[in-house]
Amino acid sequence: MSYTNNDHYTPETTRKLEEHYKEVMKLLGEDTEREGLVRTPLRVARAMQFLTKGYQEDPAAILNSAKFREEYQQMVLIKDIEMYSLCEHHMLPFYGKAHVAYIPDGFITGISKITRVVETFARRFQVQERLTVQIRDCIQETLNPMGVAVVIEAEHMCMQIRGVQKQHSKMVTSAFTGTFLKDMRTREELMHLLH
Repeated sequence: MSYTNNDHYTPETTRKLEEHYKEVMKLLGEDTEREGLVRTPLRVARAMQFLTKGYQEDPAAILNSAKFREEYQQMVLIKDIEMYSLCEHHMLPFYGKAHVAYIPDGFITGISKITRVVETFARRFQVQERLTVQIRDCIQETLNPMGVAVVIEAEHMCMQIRGVQKQHSKMVTSAFTGTFLKDMRTREELMHLLH
C-alpha cells in the first residue's frame, strides 16, 4: 500500500520558501547536500505553510456556515480545545488549551465551528494575548451573543528552550464580553465549569 499526502501547497510559495530555507541552513553552517538534509528545505517550506494556513481561512464564514436560530439562552462551553500556534517573536511553537464559552441570543453555531475558529486564528504568527481577543471578537461579531468568554492556557517554547529556559511555566489569558463582564455569577459559573 502506498501513502499519499493530501495537504495542499502553493507551488510558487513552496519553491521560494524552499530556496530561502536552504540558504538559512547554509548560513548556519550545514551541508544542504548531506543525505538527511537534501529534502529538508522542501519539508520545512510545506510545514510552514501548514502551520500558517489560518491566513487563508475566514473564521466568520466558518461560524456562519453552521449558524442556526435557537432560543437557548444558557452558557455553551467548549473546553480543552487543543491549540498550536507560532510565536511571532521567535517563530517557535506555543501550545495548550483554549476554553470558549458563549451565551446565545437567538443564534447558536455548530460546536466544531468554534474549534475551527480557534484553529484558524492559532495557525498564524501570534501572541497569545491577541489570539485570545481575536477568538472572542469573531464570535461576538458573528453570532452577537449575550456574552463571550475565552480562556487560553499555553506553554511557550520561546521561553522553554531558549532565553530563561523555564520548563513548567504556563501563560493564561482571558477575554470577556457582555454578561461575562457584567454578571459575577455568570463568570463564577464559568470558572467552576473550567475547574
